[in-house]
Formats: sequence, C-alpha cells, structure tokens
Amino acid sequence: MFRLFATTSAFALLATAAGGAQAQETAQLEEVVVVGSRATARLVTDSPAPVDVISAETLAAQGFDDINRALAFIAPSFNFPRGATGPSAANTRAASLRGLAPDQVLVLVDGKRWHASSVINFNNVFGRGSVPTDLGAIPMSAVARIEILRDGAAAQYGSDAIAGVINIVMRSDRGGRATVQAGRTEEGDGGTVTASLGYGFTLGERGRLNLSAEVRSRNSTNRAAIDSRYGRVTTQQGDPDSLDVGLAANGEYDLGGAVTLYGDVVYDRRRSISPAQYRAPTVAPAIYPQGFVPHIRLDLDDAGGAVGLRGAWRGWSWDLSDAPGYSHARFAVRDTTNTSLGTASPTRFDGGGARYVQNVLDFTASRPLRLGAGGNLALGVEHRWEGFKIISGEPNSYTGAGAQGFPGFNPPTPVDADRGAVAAFVDGELKPVESVTLAAAARYEHYGDFGDATSGKISALWRPVPVLAVRGTISTGFRAPSLQQRFFSTVTSQSSGGILVNIGTFAVDDPVSRALGASPLKPEKSHNLSAGLVVTPAAGFSFTADVFRIRIEDRIALSETLSGAAVTAVLKAAGVTNASQARFFTNAADTTTRGYELTANWRGRLGANGRFDVTAGHTQTDTDLDRLRANLVLPSLPLLGVAAIDLMADALPRTKTTMTARADWRAWSAGVNLARFGSFRAVQVASEQVFGPITTIDLTLDYAVNSRLKVGLSVLNLSDAYPDKIVDRALTQGGGIQYPEVGGVGTNGREYVLRLSSRF
Repeated sequence: MFRLFATTSAFALLATAAGGAQAQETAQLEEVVVVGSRATARLVTDSPAPVDVISAETLAAQGFDDINRALAFIAPSFNFPRGATGPSAANTRAASLRGLAPDQVLVLVDGKRWHASSVINFNNVFGRGSVPTDLGAIPMSAVARIEILRDGAAAQYGSDAIAGVINIVMRSDRGGRATVQAGRTEEGDGGTVTASLGYGFTLGERGRLNLSAEVRSRNSTNRAAIDSRYGRVTTQQGDPDSLDVGLAANGEYDLGGAVTLYGDVVYDRRRSISPAQYRAPTVAPAIYPQGFVPHIRLDLDDAGGAVGLRGAWRGWSWDLSDAPGYSHARFAVRDTTNTSLGTASPTRFDGGGARYVQNVLDFTASRPLRLGAGGNLALGVEHRWEGFKIISGEPNSYTGAGAQGFPGFNPPTPVDADRGAVAAFVDGELKPVESVTLAAAARYEHYGDFGDATSGKISALWRPVPVLAVRGTISTGFRAPSLQQRFFSTVTSQSSGGILVNIGTFAVDDPVSRALGASPLKPEKSHNLSAGLVVTPAAGFSFTADVFRIRIEDRIALSETLSGAAVTAVLKAAGVTNASQARFFTNAADTTTRGYELTANWRGRLGANGRFDVTAGHTQTDTDLDRLRANLVLPSLPLLGVAAIDLMADALPRTKTTMTARADWRAWSAGVNLARFGSFRAVQVASEQVFGPITTIDLTLDYAVNSRLKVGLSVLNLSDAYPDKIVDRALTQGGGIQYPEVGGVGTNGREYVLRLSSRF
C-alpha cells in the first residue's frame, strides 16, 4: 500500500505541475456515469459512491476476447477465477465484486436488470452454489462502456445488489467496424479466433440503430501432469473447447410528442466441451481398456433485451419498459459409459438440462427539484416474474450408477417452478449548496414465495474545496433465494477428499435434504458502510480512497458434502442408488467483509500528436465468518466444513494491485498491464493450502496503417506465471491435476494475440 501511495503522490505532483497546460486538453477526457443515480448523468468524481468506468477502447486494448477476462486485469475489485474441470464452473464462469459471491452483484444492460444463468455453479470452485450472470454471453464488440458501482445498491435497483452493480452500456455510435483476432498459448494449444462486425446508422432524421455480430472460437488447453499410476497424461485441466456466436442490436426512434421508442436485444449461442476426471481402466475394462475421460457438452442459448418508451410530461421524465431474459442449457455426455448397463451401455447420453426465464416490467418517473443548488426526485414501480425448469435426461443417463462424469438430470419430482415479485421505490437527491450532495433511497419488495423485504440507503458527498471531496454511504440490502437454489437437483461425479464419487445435490424441500438438516431458505440481508476521499489536484488526474464493511446475515451456500453411515442410511431409505454423498442449499452462515480500495488515474496529451492514460488500483478484502449455524437434525454433520468455508471466504486473493498504462503517438499505440494477485487459501484435494501471490504482465502494440485500418499484437502473461501447485495432488488422479481452480489467474500461461481492426 505504501508503494501505491508513493506512486499516486508522484502522479499528483506531476499532474499539478502540468495541470495548467493540460486543463483544456483533458477536459474532454472526463468520464460521465449514469449508474448509481437517477439524476442527470454526472462525472465519476462527483459520485457519492465509488464508480469505475471502462471504455470499449480500454477493453479492446487488453487483447482478451471476453468481458470477464478483460475486467479482471483492469478493475481492482473485480475478480474472475477460472474454473476448468467442472461442466458448470468451466462454462458459465463466475465473477466477483469486493470478494463476495457472483450472485451478490447485480448486472444491468443499459440500466435494465439482466437475467441470471440457468446453469447453477455446483462444482467445488469459487462461487460454489451461486447462480451467476453470464457476462460471457454479451459480445464485447457490442459494448460502449462498462460502469462498475462499488457499493450496495439494493434500495435503488433491488435484490442481488449487495456488493455493487455492473452496468453494461451498449454501443450507439455510427459507422462500421470489423475486427479479427487470433491467438494461442506458449504451449501451442488454446487457439482462439474472434471475428466481429458492427454497424451503426440513422433511421431517417429521427432514429438510430446499431447492430453487432461476434464469433468466438476457443480450443481447449491442458496443463495436466503425467499420471504417476500409468506413466502418461490421463486427464485434462484447462479451458474447454467452446464456440460462441453472439448478436446484438440497440436503437431508438423519436415518435414525436416528446416520446421516444427504444430497445436492445442480445443473443448468444454457446457450444462447449469440458472434461470430467479420468476413469481408471478397472471402471469399464470391456469398453475402455485404457481408461477414459468423459466429456460433457453444453449447448447454451442465452437471450435478453428490453423495449420501452420514454418521454416528458409536465416537468416529469418518465420511462416504461419491459425486459425479458432467457437462458436454456442442455447437457450431453460422450466418451463415457453407465457401468450399471454393462457392455451394452451406450457411450453417449442426453443428460437433460435447465431453463430459466425472467421478465421485468417497470415504470419510473423523475423530475428535477428547484431547491437549494438543485436536486432530483424519482419514483418507480416494478413487476418481476421468473421461472425455472429442469429437463430430465434420457433414462439410461441416470439409471443405476448413471453416466460416468455427468449422470443425467432426474429430480425425484418434476421441477417447473415460478414466482412473481412486485416492488416500489423512491430515490431522491438534493444539493442544499453547490458543494454538498445528499441522497436517499428506499425500496419495498414483495415476493410470492417468501414475503416482504425493505431496504434503504443514505449517501452524501461534500466538496470543501474544488480539489477534494469526502463521501460516504450507509445502506441495507437483501438477496432473495433464487429459484435455482430452491429447486436444483442433480447427481454429479466429483472428487471428495481425493476420491472420485457420485454426489447428490438435493432440493431444499426434498425428503433427503430435510432428513440431513435442511430448512426453508430465507433471503440474505446485508448492512453496508463505506466512506472515502476523492482528490482531483489537476485536470486529467484523480485519486480515490474508499473503505467499506459489508455484513451479510443468513448467507446462502451449498452445504458441505455430507457422507458417513447416517447419510448412507438416509439415501438408502429414499431409494437413491446413484449417489453415496449428499448436499443441499442452506442459510448456513453470517459473514462480515471489510476492505479498502485505492484508485488513481492520470491522462493527458503528449504534445500535439499523442496522449497517455495511466490507471492504478489496489484493493484488500477480508471476509470473516461471524456465525456458523449448527445442523440441528444431525449435529455430527456440519452444514459447512473447512472446504466450503474457504470457498466462501478465502478462495479469492486478499489483495489485488493493477496498473494499466497506454500511450498513443501518431500512428502507434503501446500499452502495459500489470496485475498482482495476493495469496488465497483453499482445500483442493484433502488438506488446506495457502497459495502464494502471482504477478502478471501484459504488453500490447498497435499500428494504424491509415485512418481506417489498424494492426496489433499482444503478449498476455509475459512472465508465464502460474499458480502454486497443489501440495497433496498425488492423492488424486495420480497427481495429474496440478493447479488450483480458485484464485485470480488461470492455468494457460503465456499467450500471443494478433488482431486486425477496421473502421468504415
């Protein structure tokens, strides 16, 4: 932290010295933000809560081809652990804000609530048991900028906004753009090809439309070591094979009479193939005498959007919209067998799938307040409907032991659930004097399945002098148990203590869960406190420092994987034959997350022909377990053990430092990204291990051939950094699985990327 303060202090001195000369040139570079307030868009440095703004140019300059990876290396509070060997974790990878769970951050697209994935994260990786929003389903080429509100905002936006809000703003510019990007790893695998095409145009004199299309193809990577049992590589650890085809549209049309029709739509089709763990030759010797690795294929259709009207009436601005969302996942297993069927077993199975749908209808009205130095009042109502369905696999996929790698979905009772929720909110801001901004919000929600929830927020910003502002917020929030967490049920093959077993995940109200200690899920409740400073000593330079505390009660988690005589007896009594261990969702714990965040940004001109942009950030988070609820039915079986607690509280780096620098000079652009991910702790096989810090460096170089064509090269992870190896890896898969699937960096090592982009 001392080094970062020293660096930013040096930035401040330099910026102060250069401020007078740069004031006019850097004014146009100030960032305007809309998330976190329903008043008129304002500068980031005038926000009472911390907000990061990442432009499309910054995202593209990283060399990554998806939003999650790009944000992980430039946004200090955003983490993206890259699970690789599980069908849920590897294909809808979960991201985190402020060290909290993936479903404790709300995602908006153009200010409208986006839907969650139908795929719940049921593998033993970070985000275990969470229902993430799949940012990878949104084409990066269709994004104009991303706003990250690092503050609780449930009173403003509703359930899930405990850690903060990510608002993705879609492109609305004119003209055409095309990009082709290709890359591979130092090891020669992981080949990627990304191609995107977009065009924005006017609709007469009243409207506009922006269209985007993107294709992302990724070959698998494998960093598995030699299996000591057989003297060869038998398993796989790395990114899955995947193909994404994405489409996006964003537009608006002036209908006259101060009314505008607007809308956007995003669609993504993903096909990916991820490996399960290696099965020894003794599992199915007649079919696979050398052993086998089952492969799980996921076909995922994801679509969402919004259509609405906005206008003005008697001093009020109003917005009426409807935002549907849809996620449908289908699983198939190949290169496998069902041992209960003997040599007659097929080697491919339809494993079934899951479908999630959401529809949000809302109306908001706001008007400026002519009090003091100004203000704003917003009122709104919302109706949200959501449904979740599990589609059973073919009978052979779950009969007896089930298909190796992924026994098909076969819930004891059909799962086709839905619920509705209504909400009303008030959100106001007031500037009693020009230097003070006060804000307050309150929200009431009623859910058809668990009842009422009320949340509130108070925030303030005081600027005693032009170069300094003090800000703070106090808020309460909540997160409703998702339908997926209430009703999800499946059997999967996973490593438990280094031994490959079938583990049953049972719905909360299933008799098996109740017999093992489950109780009806309650909503999570949060209490957020934050305070910070904003320093702007010169045009083009800003520094922020914020501290925060987030207390969450009744935190929802997937229980410890339970085993033993009592579990065996319960499973046998329920007629479950294809699982030997069990787990379920539970309000198992209360936690408190504390931390601080520092950011600095300096941007300006390099003479008449260039410009530069330097951003540095540092964050530290620490999550403590305040209370762990006992299992009242079977006291000898804890609801959460060491492994589950670590995944909740310690599987992400406690500290993270980022630095991004980019300079443009005439036709050349060069950039460097440095990220240091601190230590983290997890149980990856049988024993708890602390994994050390990792530092990565990315380099980019671009050359503008002319005003329309640009070529570029990126070297990602220049130092070829990998996480520490698992110390007790020899206990499973013959030591083949070398690296953890938590933390901040994946296992691909150094990567090279070439790109060609055009504007027309």
